[in-house]
Amino acid sequence: MISERRRRSVSAGQSYTGAMDFKTYQQDSRHTAQAVSTDHPIIYPTLGLVNEAGEFAGKIKKIFRDQGGVITGPDEQALKAELGDVLWYLTQLCTELGLTLEEVAAANLEKLKSRQERGVIGGSGDER
Repeated sequence: MISERRRRSVSAGQSYTGAMDFKTYQQDSRHTAQAVSTDHPIIYPTLGLVNEAGEFAGKIKKIFRDQGGVITGPDEQALKAELGDVLWYLTQLCTELGLTLEEVAAANLEKLKSRQERGVIGGSGDER
């Protein structure tokens, strides 16, 4: 537990020094929390997309953890189903944004080709 002398409050715009206990963190984290309106048609498909991508990733994790990375026929079918769900949510997002899947795919390939030509296909950062 942080002593009162060593603890500085986030609400005062200062930083903590020393050890942190979770009760203090949980209480003080509320000073930076904000309510955000989620009444927008893009929210549901965004959450669905990340949920389905997470389900796909979870299946891949278990294939490597439990099966040494061997993808069986039933695994392939389950992965195909999850990718179909990912595609459905991606399609809904494109539609909500007034985009076509074709233009998103073309823009992605143009971006990757440019990065490859400039020798920056690896690395990080959106604008490389």
